[in-house]
Amino acid sequence: MRTVQRPAVTAVVAAAVLLLTAGCSGAGENAPAPTATPPGGTTSPSGDASGPGSGSRADPPPAKGSVKVVGTLTEDLKSPWGLAPLPDGDLLVSSRDEGTITRVDGESGEKTEIGTVTGVAPAGEGGLMGLAVSPDFASDHMVYAYFTTESDNRIARMLYDEKKPAGQQLGAPDTILRGIPKGTVHNGGRIAFGPDKMLYAGTGETGDTGLAQDKKSLGGKILRMTPDGEPVHGNPQADSVVYSYGHRNVQGLAWDSEKRLWAAEFGQNTWDELNQIRPGQNYGWPEVEGKGSQEGFVDPVAQWKTSEASPSGIAYAAGSIWMAGLRGERLWRIPLDGTKPVADPESFLSEEYGRLRTVVAAGGDKLWLVTSETDTRGTPEPGDDRILNLEVK
Repeated sequence: MRTVQRPAVTAVVAAAVLLLTAGCSGAGENAPAPTATPPGGTTSPSGDASGPGSGSRADPPPAKGSVKVVGTLTEDLKSPWGLAPLPDGDLLVSSRDEGTITRVDGESGEKTEIGTVTGVAPAGEGGLMGLAVSPDFASDHMVYAYFTTESDNRIARMLYDEKKPAGQQLGAPDTILRGIPKGTVHNGGRIAFGPDKMLYAGTGETGDTGLAQDKKSLGGKILRMTPDGEPVHGNPQADSVVYSYGHRNVQGLAWDSEKRLWAAEFGQNTWDELNQIRPGQNYGWPEVEGKGSQEGFVDPVAQWKTSEASPSGIAYAAGSIWMAGLRGERLWRIPLDGTKPVADPESFLSEEYGRLRTVVAAGGDKLWLVTSETDTRGTPEPGDDRILNLEVK
């Protein structure tokens, strides 16, 4: 049985990086079962735009890194999934199964429920999942959410009015994209604004493997859209939000210091994947799982046995991608020199805090890490679920 460490609450860096990083192996998250180069390439169309993972690193990171848990920001969260930093250093966290969004004070960890997202229909791996705040949040006060309804998965935005009473601060959802396939499993769910201020989403193929190779379907894809949900100039197809395809279930999205897009993906019985995403490319599912070296398909940069990972959220910090593992119950570090690993992935916090759902960059060498023991697949202990403050290198 895991032993949960209980560090004292500590202050968090107030300069948060707006990044969401970002499931299942097999039938679920625990068990196996039968033109111009847009962001994600080498440059961003926004050129000088700052964003998640911005900032340069002169030298590759060392082969060996470290992780220090410096505090527990907050406890007793219920089925936490998405995590979105606000400009003032506070955090918004979604509850997958309760359909609520809670604000967490970035220093004290005090929790305030801001509202319930209407239309959420939790079931299986579906519910209220990814969160993102508008790049123009200071002026528009918009919060974006990816969630499951009775008929589909969709992305909506809501006005967040802090002047209203607690629990009543969310406006009605304004759906910007509907029709993402839903299922008991493989709903994807991660959303994040990129350095180009466009909205990206990772989706799943719902167990219907054929959707991943169907460019007309939104399932098994990474999507790129305007804040209004429209296709972006520079997408592979001018009239489509589909950015890359051949994915099984994407729940991790992050950009490195050169504005390259990375994604974590659940495998089936053999290999989970970390991919560097390039527009219009085919990442193989269901024809290939892991590194297949087959013409027409992009191989992952790194892969893991499904028992050791089942990756959900990812973040970029200190020259490395950091990947939260559900079934693997550990945090993975993948040090990068450009698009190539400097060394083999390292694991940290193995079985210390249980299932790990989301990891988000908090500026410099800081990360926030969200546990996932109350999602019906963990073994909750007193205090679960938590947001941990990490220092990494």
